[in-house]
Amino acid sequence: MSKGPKLISKTVWILSLVSLFADFASEMLYPVVPVYLKDIGFSVALIGILEGVAEFVVGLSKGYFGKRSDMSGSRLPFVKLGYFLSAISKPMMAIFTFPIWIFGARTIDRLGKGIRTAARDALLTGASTTATRARVFNFHRSWDTVGAILGPVTALTYLLFFPGQYKSMFFLALLPGLVSVALIFTLQEGKATPAINSKPGFFGYFSFWIEGGNDFRSLVTGLLLFALANSSDAFLLLKAKSITGSDTLTIAAYIFYNIVYAASAYPLGMLADRWGYKKTLLSGITVFIVVYLGFAVNKSDTGVFLLFGIYGIYAAATEGIIKAWISNLVPLNKTATAIGFYTSCQSICTLLASTIAGIIWSGAGPVYTFLLAAALALAALLRIAFTRFRPFMDNH
Repeated sequence: MSKGPKLISKTVWILSLVSLFADFASEMLYPVVPVYLKDIGFSVALIGILEGVAEFVVGLSKGYFGKRSDMSGSRLPFVKLGYFLSAISKPMMAIFTFPIWIFGARTIDRLGKGIRTAARDALLTGASTTATRARVFNFHRSWDTVGAILGPVTALTYLLFFPGQYKSMFFLALLPGLVSVALIFTLQEGKATPAINSKPGFFGYFSFWIEGGNDFRSLVTGLLLFALANSSDAFLLLKAKSITGSDTLTIAAYIFYNIVYAASAYPLGMLADRWGYKKTLLSGITVFIVVYLGFAVNKSDTGVFLLFGIYGIYAAATEGIIKAWISNLVPLNKTATAIGFYTSCQSICTLLASTIAGIIWSGAGPVYTFLLAAALALAALLRIAFTRFRPFMDNH
């Protein structure tokens, strides 16, 4: 009796390790970037705008390059270029402190993410089935998050020996970034997917709003409403720093978040495959609401760790599962366009969310920032909860 295909294939493993090292590089810097930016003169409002602009670049590029991937029937060239740009952008943040240079370096990093994301997710889709997709996506997310643990641990260790020495960390982060690029070259494309015919033009991918169908539109509508609630995690880190008064405790809480995320991602992927994507996603959004309400009122160091731990469960119940759900609604050769369209719109919503959050924080304080996010998340939860979706069909 012959065995079926492996649930976790070589392609999934390699892509997971690539993401591990890329996130090692990014997350080594992520917890300290808000603090570093404040040290070189950025206000909280300007940090919010910086993060928003960076996400806007991702937003425009994810949809475009996702569509280009589907039009070419190829994935790996986009994945390789995207990870390379993100790797070389790390040391750029430390070369100069002019705002325009910081914006440029951050933009290159996010552009790399925009180029690679949809094509990489299409590879994960092709390496899974409808019945196993949430597990495969969340397996990838779990290893990606291991990198998000190693990065802050490295940052924390470094800052213990060299307090406040942020600049050299940006050069150190180049090393794992280059490892991630090297690993991609061990991956082979395999059989190309049939190329799609589509209208040219940078914004042509927005036509997928019509092409995607009713279920796709209904799901994405609720998800984008939730994206308006979900501003950059930089605000959670700034709030944690204001409570703990310590870089070390803030980074440690962020590490704890990623440990919980990594440990719970695969089990929650299994749960989604068996229990249903909708129930799992709604549970995750509920946890998000609890966390943001908690940050609005919490004043203790213990509360910071508890909330970041619960936040890890939210992430595991939503991020990979959302992409798995979307990929189940469209043919395989349109997966990159579908995911690219959603993630583009999501990033544009994050631009709005981060900008508004920064303005509200500066004008009214963090409590109102978190309360507004919780209210918008509740609206998204109700929108998705009261929408009926058809059962999946394995059209791949």
